[in-house]
Amino acid sequence: MNSALKIPTKRTMGGYSIPYLGFGTYKIAPEDTQRLVETALEAGIRHIDTAQMYGNEKQVGAAIAASGIPRYQIFLTTKLNNGNHLSDDARRSFEQSLADLQTDYVDLFLMHWPMVHRYGGRFPECFQMMQDFSADGSARTVGVSNFEVEHLERLRTETGLVPHVNQIEMHPLFANNKVLDYCAKHRIVVQAWSPLARGKILEIPEVQTIATRLERTPAQVALRWALQRGVIVFPKSSSRERIEENANIFDFSLDEESMRILNNLDKGEAGRTGSSPQTMDRI
Repeated sequence: MNSALKIPTKRTMGGYSIPYLGFGTYKIAPEDTQRLVETALEAGIRHIDTAQMYGNEKQVGAAIAASGIPRYQIFLTTKLNNGNHLSDDARRSFEQSLADLQTDYVDLFLMHWPMVHRYGGRFPECFQMMQDFSADGSARTVGVSNFEVEHLERLRTETGLVPHVNQIEMHPLFANNKVLDYCAKHRIVVQAWSPLARGKILEIPEVQTIATRLERTPAQVALRWALQRGVIVFPKSSSRERIEENANIFDFSLDEESMRILNNLDKGEAGRTGSSPQTMDRI
């Protein structure tokens, strides 16, 4: 697998195309990040997701610089950390992100969490301020992460703005259907973090059965489920073999019965593996 890998894209309402498959860097140690991002780029992946919170933006930037791939060919995302919602902090931290990533723009800049219990709950003001980054071209697209319907509604009603992207936890154990339906109605592109439920999905008998029948892996089945829901995925991995395996999901499809079985695995809130946007309060 190499740069000839063909990954379809999804267009935002602003006209930017996002590859359906990316490489996530959450919980990848800084000392491992450059090597693994370089491996993902060598495998043909052109969508890299990082965040101020992850502490590895410098290594992501070094990997992109070392790859020799033209910057415009890579879709690069980073996110505003929870302690940087005030205007001056947001601007300062965003400039630092650009410096660490060795670029003069990111393709997507997200508010990482709404932080409803901080800043007087005024996250719509922060999102409105973030439009400045889009206006001057330093962020091609601006969006949010971990926003539920009530948070998206507050943005729409208080600012008149609709984010182009909402990155949320989503996998067969936590389908997050209410948010997905809202985003579809308002043309918000959905990205799924933890699309393998932090590995839990790999051990589920129904997923294993479908994988065996299709001669695929459980991970490929779970990622394909998200793709067929119109959702962008960016699994992380620590090995070249798994990175290439995760990218090999565009030459098969799941039939209606397989999708029904996977949809029925949804446990609602009980299936969530990460923090809830309603309670996240970590700076």
